[in-house]
Amino acid sequence: MKRIRTALTVLLAILAFPSVARAQGSVVYEGAGGLGQGKHIVFIASDHEYRGEETLPALARILAKHYGFKCTVIFGLNPEDGTILPGSSHLGGLEVLGDADLLVLFMRFIDMPEEEMRHFAAYVDRGGPIMGLRTSTHAFKIPEGRAYHAYDFQYPGKEFHLGFGRQVLGETWVSHYGENHRQSSILVAEQEHKEHSVLRGVGAMHTQAGGYTANPIAGSTILARGIILNGMEIDAPVDTTKELMPVVWVRDYASKSGKIARIFTTTQGASEDILDENFRRMLVNAHLWCLGMEDQIKADNEVGFVGPFHATPFAFEGYRRGVKPADLAGWDTPIMNPAAPVRAE
Repeated sequence: MKRIRTALTVLLAILAFPSVARAQGSVVYEGAGGLGQGKHIVFIASDHEYRGEETLPALARILAKHYGFKCTVIFGLNPEDGTILPGSSHLGGLEVLGDADLLVLFMRFIDMPEEEMRHFAAYVDRGGPIMGLRTSTHAFKIPEGRAYHAYDFQYPGKEFHLGFGRQVLGETWVSHYGENHRQSSILVAEQEHKEHSVLRGVGAMHTQAGGYTANPIAGSTILARGIILNGMEIDAPVDTTKELMPVVWVRDYASKSGKIARIFTTTQGASEDILDENFRRMLVNAHLWCLGMEDQIKADNEVGFVGPFHATPFAFEGYRRGVKPADLAGWDTPIMNPAAPVRAE
């Protein structure tokens, strides 16, 4: 009888949450019907600075609740206590990529276990579509002599020169182009491609993270460039010493399988960036475009946050401590808990 009561308690807990943490290092949000029904999006969040651990679950909830996708978010963890540790290479559960329809990344300098990297590379090689945000241009830092060293952001070889970032996403790490916390950006559509479906319903975007230098690989289509501002408000004066740098682009990647993968990359994406509705709309549109669902991109598609969203000002070591993936389960749990400390006590 005691075992039956325990089983019922667990079942009721699962039913109480439309999204449930299925594994220690991940959380799953499941939509109930909609255009995304039957499709699975996997998100991997582990960067050191720009709060990808906030951006990606927020996007996952939007795609699950408003569109019906199944969304799995995998986080870098502190292996000692299972809490979310931004920038950690302790990533697990990537076997879910075997049935993923889209992979969304917010990573920086990751060197994950080889068995997990094998699942990642298999997804790339089969030609699955990919979205890369901000630091994902330099997602991997894998030493020479290690398996998958070719994914490293500085890989010198000719076959996969400058690694995953350059060869798949279209650019690797180059340099900052705009000073964090002092210079924000207005993102404006490239006139030649302003009718691209990713930009449907999207106005001028104002983002908080400083710009990156970028010269996307040949064959990329630049969708938006960044105007660097001398200030953090949208009406701050323009930094006239800066040229307009590519900030958003798409491309086709010819995978080893022969399948062509749709790739979307932006050098923005901090959790403070997605507070801007136009930028957030572009990201939602990009998910649909990558999946070949551009006919479902409407100028007035729902892009509102699902549940409380508290963007933490981005900074190295400035993440919310003590949060576990399970704490983000459900539609109404906060991302992130504003009471959680952002510095070690």
